[in-house]
Amino acid sequence: MTPELVIFDCDGVLVDSEPATDVVISDFLNHHGLPVTPAEVHRLFVGGTMQSVGEEAMRRGATLPEDWLDQLYGAVFDRLRAGVPVIAGVTDLLDRLEQAGIRVAIASNGPVEKMQITLRPTGLWDRFAPHIYSGHDHGPKPAPDMILRIMADAGVTPGKTVMIDDSAPGCRSAQAAGITCFGYVADGDPARLDGTGATPVTSMQAIAQALDLP
Repeated sequence: MTPELVIFDCDGVLVDSEPATDVVISDFLNHHGLPVTPAEVHRLFVGGTMQSVGEEAMRRGATLPEDWLDQLYGAVFDRLRAGVPVIAGVTDLLDRLEQAGIRVAIASNGPVEKMQITLRPTGLWDRFAPHIYSGHDHGPKPAPDMILRIMADAGVTPGKTVMIDDSAPGCRSAQAAGITCFGYVADGDPARLDGTGATPVTSMQAIAQALDLP
């Protein structure tokens, strides 16, 4: 299929920010009574909101201060300002989508400030703005609200929309919105997307081929 709109997740799809974020969250939770490795952080929390990370951590025994969310975001933002790489093949995929006249947007559970930090230095912010949506403003994935809002703003139907996400919550939001989804699983176990309706892919080139892009 050749879509009219492709919606990208941000972390783990556009920029490889998750490893750095996992380390920060691991350090923070270890400091507050929950021994957990960065790999365990990724397995437990990928695709969720920072609020859900804290809630689950407290359920598992962490003792977090009253202002834990501000503290954790501050630590994460400080680390991300050091820079994160662009996911391999993203720039080429965006070039080919642009040449084909296909519009793009971002749907992320992260706050806009976080996306500004990771996307501006790479030039990706300017390629997507103003079509950048946050779950903090439009409802987080796996609910479909943010995806439905993006399609409504673009005037594009579900049958002409494709989403790319690397997490189960993100893929489930696409499933709930009735759109085709590619699950980017270049690292990690593809089984994490079982039951989400997503088609697993290990490269952006595979997505370009599936969309018949020139």
